[in-house]
Amino acid sequence: MTFKEAILQGIPSELPQAKPFDTTANHAPKRKEILSADEKKLAIRNALRYFPAEWHATLAPEFAQELNDFGRIYMYRFMPEYKMYARPVEEYPAQSSQAAAIMLMIQNNLDPAVAQHPQELITYGGNGAVFQNWAQYLLAMKYLATMTDEQTLHMYSGHPMGLFPSTKEAPRVVVTNGLMIPNYSKPDDWEKYNALGVTQYGQMTAGSYMYIGPQGIVHGTTITVMNGFRKKLQAGESPKGKIFLTAGLGGMSGAQPKAGNIAGCITVCAEVNEAAANKRHEQGWVDEIVGDLEALVKRVAEAQANEEVVSIAYKGNIVDVWERFDEENIFVHLGSDQTSLHNPWSGGYYPVGYSYEESNRMIAEEPEAFKEAVQASLRRHAAAVNRHTAKGTYFFDYGNAFLLESSRAGADIMADNGIDFRYPSYVQDILGPMCFDYGFGPFRWVCASGKPEDLRITDQIAVRVMKEIKAVAPAEIQQQMQDNITWIEEAEKNQLVVGSQARILYADAEGRAKIADAFNDAIASGELSGPVVLGRDHHDVSGTDSPYRETSNIYDGSKFTADMAIHNVIGDSFRGATWVSIHNGGGVGWGEVMNGGFGMVLDGTEEASNRLKNMLLYDVNNGISRRSWARNKEAIFAIKREMERTPNLKVTVPNLVEDDLLEGLF
Repeated sequence: MTFKEAILQGIPSELPQAKPFDTTANHAPKRKEILSADEKKLAIRNALRYFPAEWHATLAPEFAQELNDFGRIYMYRFMPEYKMYARPVEEYPAQSSQAAAIMLMIQNNLDPAVAQHPQELITYGGNGAVFQNWAQYLLAMKYLATMTDEQTLHMYSGHPMGLFPSTKEAPRVVVTNGLMIPNYSKPDDWEKYNALGVTQYGQMTAGSYMYIGPQGIVHGTTITVMNGFRKKLQAGESPKGKIFLTAGLGGMSGAQPKAGNIAGCITVCAEVNEAAANKRHEQGWVDEIVGDLEALVKRVAEAQANEEVVSIAYKGNIVDVWERFDEENIFVHLGSDQTSLHNPWSGGYYPVGYSYEESNRMIAEEPEAFKEAVQASLRRHAAAVNRHTAKGTYFFDYGNAFLLESSRAGADIMADNGIDFRYPSYVQDILGPMCFDYGFGPFRWVCASGKPEDLRITDQIAVRVMKEIKAVAPAEIQQQMQDNITWIEEAEKNQLVVGSQARILYADAEGRAKIADAFNDAIASGELSGPVVLGRDHHDVSGTDSPYRETSNIYDGSKFTADMAIHNVIGDSFRGATWVSIHNGGGVGWGEVMNGGFGMVLDGTEEASNRLKNMLLYDVNNGISRRSWARNKEAIFAIKREMERTPNLKVTVPNLVEDDLLEGLF
């Protein structure tokens, strides 16, 4: 059977042979035992509804075994035989070119070179899934292959509900993930309802088909590390020979060592999963691997003495590193953590003093003991960080719920007022006021031709457009413009591509629209040989309401509201997005955040030009407006400037109140 035939088949007409469990793959940990016997029967009943009744007697015991062994029903038997990767767009069977581009993006998210646990359909973050099971994948791809531009595919937490009549102007796909009734949005609710097969955690870009590998966060991490050092160092002082200490090399966290190299420092990144550390080393994302603390201390001292720019993966627990560096009096200039603490009880964070294998056993067999071990580790972790910050280390929360979960564990992590955390979120200190409030965020694109030369051309176009904008940009955003020009000029040299021919660039609304329009013109003229898919990380100006990360620098009391994310996805959907998504739980945890995303296919037409200008203007300025209303001075500047350029834009701007008027009122 050819690739196209396999896609068009969907659920196979004949029951495929069972597959042996692949012991060489990087598998998701077994999920906790949470279903009752009756609920397990319901989970199997739910799984069997994808298949004809004559297969049920064979599949029921098989799915029961998967549920017992892994805590989930993945349907390994139905994994495709063909290789999973982003093919050139013309290789997909499709009646809609837009749908073909979406198939490309889905396969990229499941490419073993990109995905964290590809056989469990998990892209990153330990539980960020594209689908719940392989039947959903097969059915969704068939729908995409057969749909027209007057249909829309509706995805319910990985389940393809079906194709519905719509219009050419409507999105081709509408995606929701994990949208629970609020009282059913606790961590154990995810465990239960995901095990039942009725919801999933889409993370941010996994369930939106917009993950592009660690590159997707390298740029934001680079900006964060560069500006973190700017806060710490004297003017003109170089990061060379200075230490950035952090943890996590799995999914998005795998970007950290590459970002440290670009920023020009020594990066030490601990990772307990040897397979994840080795994978990042093989891909060139981390320079060296060290397996014991003695060797690490010696290597870091050597790197400091020589003022090296180098990234070092330590195969072990980050708590041991913080404690040992304290004992050795090794000064850490910059510290953070990017383990998946939004998912603390299912493999997102591994406790110190336990092996990786033992921890995974405890997750499944002794979940309460594992939880206690994690919380004890967090208390110890925070204490070690506190000792370093007392010496002058600049530590920031990287939006992974480190401070939140440490506080819940009883760690000494609160400020003197007992309300705020002792350390800022990186959005509060860096990305919020310096990027998001001005409208700068992680704009990204994928060359659907799959050709590196097309990506090179898009890089050149982006540089040209950014330099034209910078020449007349106000002083307030000159540093942002130059940082991003430097980034894109060096992007190819830094070997950022994993999987699809993709690029990311922090840009504001003006930059995104002008770059995208230039791409569209290049497609029309033949300078680019195929379509370009636009998107962004949800970790952006408008897409995400997250009180401990994206909206942590909102101080008017509204940071726990989620109106912005909902308006974002609705507004994008009728302004020209090719697909839209809205998720519960991306980035900092299930029940802690709402986030929305989009994808847009550029095909060189005038219609695409009109759509991109309309949608990208809204996609960014929706968030700037909210940030302006919260009285963020940078956002007030940005929205007033946009209203001057866009006469049809009328935004409510706050009247500021003098502090002394409020004194003595209560």
